[in-house]
Amino acid sequence: MALTQVSSNKCSDGYQKVFEHDSSELKCKMKFAIYLPPKAESSKCPVLYWLSGLTCTEQNFITKAGSQQAASEHGIIIVAPDTSPRGCNIEGEDESWDFGTGAGFYVNATQEPWKTNYRMYSYVTEELPRLINSNFPADPEKMSISGHSMGGHGALICALKNPGKYKSVSAFAPICNPIQCAWGQKAFSGYLGPDKSTWESYDATVLAESYSGPELDILIDQGRDDQFLSASQLLPDNLIAACSKKKIPVVFRLQQGYDHSYYFIFSFINDHIKHHAKYLNA
Repeated sequence: MALTQVSSNKCSDGYQKVFEHDSSELKCKMKFAIYLPPKAESSKCPVLYWLSGLTCTEQNFITKAGSQQAASEHGIIIVAPDTSPRGCNIEGEDESWDFGTGAGFYVNATQEPWKTNYRMYSYVTEELPRLINSNFPADPEKMSISGHSMGGHGALICALKNPGKYKSVSAFAPICNPIQCAWGQKAFSGYLGPDKSTWESYDATVLAESYSGPELDILIDQGRDDQFLSASQLLPDNLIAACSKKKIPVVFRLQQGYDHSYYFIFSFINDHIKHHAKYLNA
Protein backbone atom coordinates (compact mmCIF):
# COMPACT_ATOMS: atom_id res chain seq x y z
CA MET A 1 0.00 0.00 0.00
CA ALA A 2 1.41 3.36 -1.06
CA LEU A 3 2.49 5.81 1.61
CA THR A 4 2.97 9.52 0.91
CA GLN A 5 5.34 11.38 3.20
CA VAL A 6 3.74 14.62 4.41
CA SER A 7 6.58 15.87 6.62
CA SER A 8 9.93 14.86 8.12
CA ASN A 9 11.81 16.64 10.90
CA LYS A 10 14.99 15.60 12.68
CA CYS A 11 14.31 15.34 16.41
CA SER A 12 16.38 13.88 19.28
CA ASP A 13 18.74 12.32 16.69
CA GLY A 14 15.85 10.47 15.07
CA TYR A 15 13.08 11.59 12.71
CA GLN A 16 9.53 12.67 13.38
CA LYS A 17 7.54 11.98 10.23
CA VAL A 18 3.94 12.13 9.06
CA PHE A 19 2.53 9.94 6.29
CA GLU A 20 -0.76 9.75 4.43
CA HIS A 21 -2.33 6.66 2.86
CA ASP A 22 -5.61 5.31 1.53
CA SER A 23 -7.17 3.20 4.27
CA SER A 24 -8.95 0.02 3.21
CA GLU A 25 -10.75 -0.19 6.59
CA LEU A 26 -11.92 3.41 6.75
CA LYS A 27 -12.44 4.03 3.02
CA CYS A 28 -10.74 7.42 3.15
CA LYS A 29 -7.30 9.03 3.25
CA MET A 30 -5.70 8.77 6.69
CA LYS A 31 -2.62 10.34 8.25
CA PHE A 32 -0.40 8.90 10.96
CA ALA A 33 2.70 10.24 12.69
CA ILE A 34 5.73 8.03 13.25
CA TYR A 35 8.85 8.72 15.30
CA LEU A 36 11.88 6.73 14.13
CA PRO A 37 14.62 6.65 16.78
CA PRO A 38 18.30 6.64 15.69
CA LYS A 39 18.44 2.89 16.39
CA ALA A 40 15.95 2.34 13.52
CA GLU A 41 18.70 3.18 11.03
CA SER A 42 20.56 -0.02 11.87
CA SER A 43 18.07 -2.49 13.36
CA LYS A 44 14.42 -3.33 13.93
CA CYS A 45 12.76 -1.53 16.84
CA PRO A 46 9.73 -2.24 19.01
CA VAL A 47 6.64 -0.08 18.42
CA LEU A 48 4.49 1.89 20.84
CA TYR A 49 1.10 2.88 19.43
CA TRP A 50 -0.35 6.11 20.84
CA LEU A 51 -4.09 6.82 20.62
CA SER A 52 -5.17 10.42 21.09
CA GLY A 53 -8.36 11.83 22.57
CA LEU A 54 -11.44 13.70 21.42
CA THR A 55 -10.91 16.45 18.78
CA CYS A 56 -7.28 15.42 18.20
CA THR A 57 -5.47 14.59 14.97
CA GLU A 58 -2.11 12.87 14.49
CA GLN A 59 -0.49 16.23 15.34
CA ASN A 60 -1.43 16.81 18.99
CA PHE A 61 0.77 14.15 20.56
CA ILE A 62 3.85 14.76 18.42
CA THR A 63 3.86 18.53 18.97
CA LYS A 64 2.84 18.68 22.65
CA ALA A 65 3.83 15.52 24.55
CA GLY A 66 7.62 15.68 24.26
CA SER A 67 7.88 11.93 23.75
CA GLN A 68 10.71 11.90 21.21
CA GLN A 69 13.68 12.15 23.57
CA ALA A 70 12.68 9.15 25.68
CA ALA A 71 11.74 7.19 22.55
CA SER A 72 15.19 8.00 21.14
CA GLU A 73 16.95 6.84 24.33
CA HIS A 74 14.99 3.56 24.56
CA GLY A 75 15.04 2.81 20.82
CA ILE A 76 11.26 2.74 20.46
CA ILE A 77 9.23 3.68 17.37
CA ILE A 78 6.09 5.64 18.28
CA VAL A 79 3.10 5.59 15.92
CA ALA A 80 0.29 8.10 16.48
CA PRO A 81 -2.69 7.74 14.13
CA ASP A 82 -5.54 10.18 13.64
CA THR A 83 -8.59 9.68 15.90
CA SER A 84 -11.26 9.16 13.25
CA PRO A 85 -11.92 9.05 9.53
CA ARG A 86 -12.04 12.51 7.91
CA GLY A 87 -13.97 14.06 5.06
CA CYS A 88 -16.31 11.12 4.50
CA ASN A 89 -19.24 13.47 3.80
CA ILE A 90 -21.48 11.70 6.29
CA GLU A 91 -24.44 13.82 7.32
CA GLY A 92 -23.86 15.06 10.88
CA GLU A 93 -20.17 14.09 11.09
CA ASP A 94 -19.11 17.64 11.99
CA GLU A 95 -22.04 18.64 14.21
CA SER A 96 -20.50 17.95 17.63
CA TRP A 97 -17.01 17.72 19.09
CA ASP A 98 -17.62 14.45 20.94
CA PHE A 99 -19.16 12.42 18.09
CA GLY A 100 -18.21 11.99 14.43
CA THR A 101 -15.08 13.72 13.14
CA GLY A 102 -12.28 13.59 15.72
CA ALA A 103 -14.30 11.21 17.88
CA GLY A 104 -14.05 7.71 16.43
CA PHE A 105 -13.93 6.12 19.92
CA TYR A 106 -11.83 3.21 18.57
CA VAL A 107 -14.87 1.03 17.84
CA ASN A 108 -16.11 -0.66 14.68
CA ALA A 109 -19.46 1.03 14.04
CA THR A 110 -22.39 -1.24 13.18
CA GLN A 111 -25.00 1.45 12.50
CA GLU A 112 -25.80 3.50 9.41
CA PRO A 113 -24.43 5.89 8.26
CA TRP A 114 -21.23 5.25 10.26
CA LYS A 115 -20.49 1.56 9.69
CA THR A 116 -18.71 1.92 6.33
CA ASN A 117 -16.04 4.37 7.54
CA TYR A 118 -15.98 4.35 11.34
CA ARG A 119 -13.90 1.21 11.89
CA MET A 120 -11.13 2.64 14.04
CA TYR A 121 -10.80 -0.53 16.12
CA SER A 122 -9.82 -2.66 13.12
CA TYR A 123 -7.72 0.17 11.72
CA VAL A 124 -5.64 0.44 14.90
CA THR A 125 -5.32 -3.27 15.69
CA GLU A 126 -4.97 -4.70 12.16
CA GLU A 127 -4.48 -2.35 9.21
CA LEU A 128 -2.07 0.11 10.81
CA PRO A 129 0.31 -2.52 12.31
CA ARG A 130 0.43 -4.31 8.93
CA LEU A 131 1.31 -1.01 7.27
CA ILE A 132 3.98 -0.16 9.85
CA ASN A 133 5.53 -3.64 9.82
CA SER A 134 5.82 -3.73 6.03
CA ASN A 135 7.16 -0.18 5.52
CA PHE A 136 9.38 0.55 8.52
CA PRO A 137 12.09 -1.24 10.59
CA ALA A 138 9.51 -2.40 13.14
CA ASP A 139 9.76 -5.61 15.16
CA PRO A 140 6.32 -7.18 14.60
CA GLU A 141 6.64 -9.27 17.77
CA LYS A 142 7.07 -6.25 20.03
CA MET A 143 4.12 -3.86 20.26
CA SER A 144 2.69 -1.87 23.14
CA ILE A 145 -0.13 0.65 23.31
CA SER A 146 -0.95 3.85 25.18
CA GLY A 147 -3.32 6.79 24.92
CA HIS A 148 -5.14 9.72 26.50
CA SER A 149 -8.81 10.14 27.43
CA MET A 150 -10.84 8.62 24.54
CA GLY A 151 -7.48 7.23 23.38
CA GLY A 152 -6.79 5.83 26.85
CA HIS A 153 -10.10 3.97 26.50
CA GLY A 154 -8.88 2.81 23.07
CA ALA A 155 -5.54 1.58 24.41
CA LEU A 156 -7.15 -0.34 27.26
CA ILE A 157 -9.75 -2.08 25.09
CA CYS A 158 -7.20 -2.98 22.39
CA ALA A 159 -4.99 -4.64 25.03
CA LEU A 160 -7.82 -6.35 26.90
CA LYS A 161 -9.55 -7.62 23.72
CA ASN A 162 -6.32 -9.04 22.26
CA PRO A 163 -4.53 -11.00 25.01
CA GLY A 164 -0.82 -11.26 24.26
CA LYS A 165 -0.86 -8.91 21.25
CA TYR A 166 0.56 -5.96 23.20
CA LYS A 167 3.47 -6.36 25.61
CA SER A 168 2.19 -3.58 27.88
CA VAL A 169 -0.49 -0.91 28.11
CA SER A 170 -0.72 2.51 29.74
CA ALA A 171 -3.13 5.43 29.74
CA PHE A 172 -3.51 9.04 30.76
CA ALA A 173 -6.95 9.94 32.18
CA PRO A 174 -8.72 7.15 30.25
CA ILE A 175 -12.48 6.83 29.83
CA CYS A 176 -12.58 3.62 31.87
CA ASN A 177 -16.26 2.67 31.85
CA PRO A 178 -17.87 4.29 28.79
CA ILE A 179 -21.20 2.48 29.09
CA GLN A 180 -21.67 4.37 32.38
CA CYS A 181 -20.71 7.91 31.25
CA ALA A 182 -22.30 10.53 29.00
CA TRP A 183 -19.49 10.57 26.40
CA GLY A 184 -19.57 6.81 25.99
CA GLN A 185 -23.36 6.55 25.95
CA LYS A 186 -23.62 9.18 23.20
CA ALA A 187 -20.88 7.59 21.06
CA PHE A 188 -21.98 3.99 21.55
CA SER A 189 -25.66 4.80 20.86
CA GLY A 190 -24.66 6.40 17.57
CA TYR A 191 -22.02 3.94 16.41
CA LEU A 192 -23.29 0.66 17.93
CA GLY A 193 -27.04 1.19 18.27
CA PRO A 194 -29.54 0.85 21.13
CA ASP A 195 -28.69 -2.73 22.20
CA LYS A 196 -26.47 -2.04 25.20
CA SER A 197 -25.17 -5.61 25.36
CA THR A 198 -23.16 -4.84 22.20
CA TRP A 199 -21.49 -1.92 23.98
CA GLU A 200 -19.81 -4.15 26.56
CA SER A 201 -17.15 -5.45 24.16
CA TYR A 202 -15.72 -1.90 23.97
CA ASP A 203 -15.77 -1.12 27.69
CA ALA A 204 -12.48 -1.59 29.57
CA THR A 205 -14.17 -2.22 32.92
CA VAL A 206 -16.42 -4.95 31.50
CA LEU A 207 -13.50 -6.46 29.54
CA ALA A 208 -11.30 -6.52 32.65
CA GLU A 209 -14.01 -8.47 34.51
CA SER A 210 -13.71 -11.31 31.99
CA TYR A 211 -10.01 -11.05 31.04
CA SER A 212 -8.16 -14.37 30.97
CA GLY A 213 -4.98 -13.75 28.95
CA PRO A 214 -1.31 -13.47 29.89
CA GLU A 215 -0.48 -11.04 32.68
CA LEU A 216 -1.00 -7.46 31.57
CA ASP A 217 0.77 -4.74 33.53
CA ILE A 218 -1.32 -1.54 33.37
CA LEU A 219 -0.04 1.95 34.21
CA ILE A 220 -2.60 4.77 34.55
CA ASP A 221 -1.93 8.40 35.41
CA GLN A 222 -4.89 10.57 36.35
CA GLY A 223 -4.86 14.27 37.24
CA ARG A 224 -6.65 15.00 40.51
CA ASP A 225 -7.85 18.37 39.16
CA ASP A 226 -9.17 16.92 35.90
CA GLN A 227 -12.56 18.51 35.19
CA PHE A 228 -13.74 15.35 33.44
CA LEU A 229 -12.88 13.21 36.47
CA SER A 230 -15.16 15.33 38.66
CA ALA A 231 -17.83 15.26 35.91
CA SER A 232 -17.89 11.41 36.13
CA GLN A 233 -16.78 10.92 32.52
CA LEU A 234 -13.68 8.84 33.37
CA LEU A 235 -14.70 6.53 36.26
CA PRO A 236 -11.27 4.98 37.00
CA ASP A 237 -12.47 3.48 40.31
CA ASN A 238 -14.75 1.09 38.41
CA LEU A 239 -11.84 -0.24 36.33
CA ILE A 240 -9.54 -0.55 39.34
CA ALA A 241 -12.20 -2.57 41.18
CA ALA A 242 -12.63 -4.88 38.17
CA CYS A 243 -8.87 -5.37 37.83
CA SER A 244 -8.34 -6.10 41.49
CA LYS A 245 -11.12 -8.72 41.35
CA LYS A 246 -9.32 -10.42 38.43
CA LYS A 247 -5.86 -9.82 39.95
CA ILE A 248 -4.76 -7.75 36.92
CA PRO A 249 -1.85 -5.56 38.14
CA VAL A 250 -2.62 -1.84 37.85
CA VAL A 251 -0.42 1.02 38.95
CA PHE A 252 -2.85 3.92 39.32
CA ARG A 253 -1.32 7.29 40.14
CA LEU A 254 -3.55 10.21 41.10
CA GLN A 255 -1.41 13.24 40.32
CA GLN A 256 -1.97 16.23 42.59
CA GLY A 257 -2.87 19.50 40.85
CA TYR A 258 -2.85 18.15 37.27
CA ASP A 259 -5.72 18.56 34.81
CA HIS A 260 -6.72 16.84 31.55
CA SER A 261 -4.37 18.76 29.25
CA TYR A 262 -1.19 17.94 27.35
CA TYR A 263 0.79 19.73 30.09
CA PHE A 264 -0.19 16.74 32.24
CA ILE A 265 0.88 14.25 29.56
CA PHE A 266 4.17 16.07 29.00
CA SER A 267 4.88 15.82 32.75
CA PHE A 268 4.69 12.01 32.89
CA ILE A 269 5.28 10.74 29.34
CA ASN A 270 8.85 9.66 30.19
CA ASP A 271 7.53 7.37 32.94
CA HIS A 272 5.16 5.76 30.46
CA ILE A 273 7.82 5.20 27.81
CA LYS A 274 10.07 3.70 30.50
CA HIS A 275 7.17 1.43 31.56
CA HIS A 276 6.79 0.16 27.98
CA ALA A 277 10.55 -0.10 27.40
CA LYS A 278 10.77 -2.57 30.30
CA TYR A 279 8.59 -5.01 28.32
CA LEU A 280 9.48 -4.04 24.74
CA ASN A 281 13.22 -4.27 25.31
CA ALA A 282 13.11 -7.34 27.54
